[in-house]
This record gives sequence, C-alpha cells and structure tokens, in this order.
Amino acid sequence: MTSRSTTTTGTSAQNTTAQGATTRGGTTRRTAARRRTSRSTTTRSPTSQGGDTGEPAGSGAGSGTGSGTATRRPPGRHLPGPVVDAALVVAALADVRINVPHDYEQGMVCALLAAFALPLRRHLPLTAFLLTLLSALFTDAVFAPLAALYTLSSLKHNRALLAVCALVYAISDFLPWRWWKMEPDEMIEGVSLINLTYTVAWATAPVFLGQLVQARRELSVRLDEISEAREHERLLTAQSVLARERAQLAREMHDVVAHQVSLIAVQAGALQVGTRDVETREAAATIRRLSVQTLEELRHMVSVLRASGSRPTELTPQPSLADLRRLVDGSGIDAELHADLPGTLSATVQRAVYRTVQEALTNVRKHAPGATATIRLCHEGGTVRVTVANTAPTRPALPLPGAHHGLVGLRQRAELLGGTVTSGPTKEGGYELHLELPADAGR
Repeated sequence: MTSRSTTTTGTSAQNTTAQGATTRGGTTRRTAARRRTSRSTTTRSPTSQGGDTGEPAGSGAGSGTGSGTATRRPPGRHLPGPVVDAALVVAALADVRINVPHDYEQGMVCALLAAFALPLRRHLPLTAFLLTLLSALFTDAVFAPLAALYTLSSLKHNRALLAVCALVYAISDFLPWRWWKMEPDEMIEGVSLINLTYTVAWATAPVFLGQLVQARRELSVRLDEISEAREHERLLTAQSVLARERAQLAREMHDVVAHQVSLIAVQAGALQVGTRDVETREAAATIRRLSVQTLEELRHMVSVLRASGSRPTELTPQPSLADLRRLVDGSGIDAELHADLPGTLSATVQRAVYRTVQEALTNVRKHAPGATATIRLCHEGGTVRVTVANTAPTRPALPLPGAHHGLVGLRQRAELLGGTVTSGPTKEGGYELHLELPADAGR
C-alpha cells in the first residue's frame, strides 16, 4: 500500500513509472507508515458512530440498481440526519486536506466529489458508495468511501452485494500510486502479504460493523413486536377471565334471583285474584307490578353479562326523566313530584337523577313505613338539584336485609359526574337526600 500524495513534476511518464517501480520493488515504502497513521485517525469516525448514521425510521430506499432491502429503524434517541451528514462531510473534507495535495487536481476533484456525495448515503446508499469509490481509486482520502460502505452495509441485506462492494473497495485501495501508468509486472512486484491483509481488514471492517448495527436494529424491532404481542395476550387473558366471571354471575342471577322474584310475582298475582279486600288487592297488584319490572331489568342484566363485552352495552336499562312519573306512581308511597328540568340534559345526568330518586323512594319504603315523600327537581345556574324528603314514619319498619350500598353507589355516581350527594335526618323526624350535578356533565 503506497502513498498517493507524492507528486512528480518535471519528469516524464517513463521516469515516474520507473520511480514507482523502484519504490514498490525496494525494501520500504517512504510514506506507507504515514498513510496507515492518517487512516487510523481519519477513517474511524464512521465506525465509531455505532448505529447512528442519521437514518430515519423507514429510510434506506433502494438505490438505482434496486439491490437489497432497507431496514426500518425503531424509534429512539439519535442525532438528526442533517447533523450527521454535515459532520461526515466536514470529516471527509479534513481527510481530503490531509491526504490529497493541492496541486493534484484530478485527485482533488474525485475526493471532493466523494465528500459531498455522503449525504446521499441514507437514501441512495449504493449510488453514494460508487461516487465515493473514486476517492479511494485515485487518492489516499478514504474516509468518504469507508463511511459510505458502512452505511450501505447497515441498510442492505444482500450479502453478495456487500461482498462485491468490499472487494471493489479493497482493490481500489490496494492499487499503487499512478497505477494507470504502470506495467502489470511492475504492479505485481509491489504486492506484499502484509499490505494485502491490511487492505482487506480495512475493507471488511465497515461491512461487519454495518451488519452488526443492522442486526441490532432488527432485534430491537423484534423485541418491540414481542412486547406488543405479550401485552395483547395479557389483554386477551384478562378479557377471557372477565367473560367467565360475567357468565358465572349471569347464571347465578338467572338461577337464584330471577327464580325468587318470579315466585314473588306469582304469589302476588294469586293473592290479587283470591282476596276480596280492596287494600290487599291493591297491595298485591303493586307487588306484582314491581316484581315484573324487576324481572325485566334482571333479564336485561343477564343478557348484558352474557354478551361478555362483545360490543359496548350499558349495564342497566336506560331510564330518563320521562320515566320519573311512572316510578313515583308505582312506588307505593304517597309522594309528590315537582319537576322543573329541561329535556336537553345529557342521558347520563338524566339517568343519575332517576337512580337517585329511585334509591330514595326505596329507602322511604323500607325504613319509613307510612311516611309521605316530596321530590323536587330544578335547574339553577348550570346546576341540577334534586331533593327527596320524607316525613317521619307512622309505624315501625320491618327488619329487611340490606347491604347499605345504595347511598355509597349514589355518591360514587355523582362524583364521577362532578357532583355531590348529601343526606341526613330532618328536625321533624324525617330524612332528606340532596343531589347536585353540573348540567353539562356527561357531554
């Protein structure tokens, strides 16, 4: 490997050839050591960059020959492509300044062309390598072809193409100074095993490093895909567990609760037909009507639970303000309804109002037998206010089972909508429940 930085002026082509043959046929090369030193300092930049060559995700479209395929870069922290391109061009120009004499016009043109062709390497890697190859063929400035060869290796999968490119670079770099003016036998005399090994090592290093970076990039993509697949598998497992639980709950509701409510409805119907007392008949009719309504809600709940989340479905029937009158009339309580709410409220707010009134009337019926209730609904200043108050009971309450979750559920529902629920006894011995909700909640 001889230096191409020495110029020969004032001599003929024959003298130049003779001098070159003498230098390559002698014991040493005057500038071989300097060339190795300069390459060790100026050509390590493309390899020291690791995998950061500025290629964006999905870059590396095929070159003009269409050989190989580009590899998608996973998202990560890396320098912008233009910044890396500018740094490589500056490093290539520094290599040109060090290793190409200013009066060597042909070599200077080739070296500058190679330096300014480096920005093409991200989109046309093979074209960029062929353009930079002229610098290795005619000068000692080899930073640009090495950087282009590294980028080509990090983007292409075609190993045969990479082997050919590395071989072409090695041949171009191994040719002696002024090789086009030398005889074949003179070129053979300058061949050295050490120089040949050194040149092959420089040619294969960027190829191996580029392939390593490509493998690391693809491994990162595969790991991301595996993580996504595992997350999807965990989601499917959770959905499967939820579906089984919902199916079990639906079976229990159907087999136990629905069966008991059906018996209540049947017994109430029999009592309504068999009794002659008017009050008993009305009470039995009320029990039967409420039992039938409860059965309908249970059937809807069972169907929703068995759907197992196959489509977005509400967990309960969708009552609205229009159903309040029917709720109050069928409650079996002497209640008054004073409603002054617009019909433009969202379905979520209307449902919250309905459930609040329903729970309040249920509590009056359970804990204050014989009491009367007053329901007031109003809309003031962008706030929906609901008040349900009852008087003191006129007879003792029957001991009924209960989990005491009704008011807790109302408070949670109100908090989700940005509202509040307050309740407590009154001075007259009754009880009052108060709900406040933003009128624009649920939109």
